[in-house]
Amino acid sequence: MSVLRIDHYNLRAKSELLEILRHFYCDIVGLEMGVRPPLKSFGYWLYAREKDVLHLSQTAPDEIRESHVLTTFDHIAFSCDDFKTIESRLITKGIPYKQSEVPSTGQIQLFFNDPAGNRIELNFAPPKT
Repeated sequence: MSVLRIDHYNLRAKSELLEILRHFYCDIVGLEMGVRPPLKSFGYWLYAREKDVLHLSQTAPDEIRESHVLTTFDHIAFSCDDFKTIESRLITKGIPYKQSEVPSTGQIQLFFNDPAGNRIELNFAPPKT
């Protein structure tokens, strides 16, 4: 058996933050609401085209999502198109971001945080010359 690709990632939060995250990932990042199986917990599945890539799950009322473990998680990255539109969204919404270019490939990257503090990287093909 071998790994084929990353399937999805899951963020768990209380209902108020869950709604903020849903709007952020749809309105800013560009994911879309999609079909979610009738699971026991409440939540959303967000899609990049036809693939669910982000699962948002509501925590139980007594669930605490604190960790006392040093994490090595840094960010999640998405391949994107339409750089100008996404950059404009970030600017319009006042979301601080950092832009960089990958040496030798010319790939453009935008880095910013979601409302829960998770780091996001958006990758764009190099501009056509």
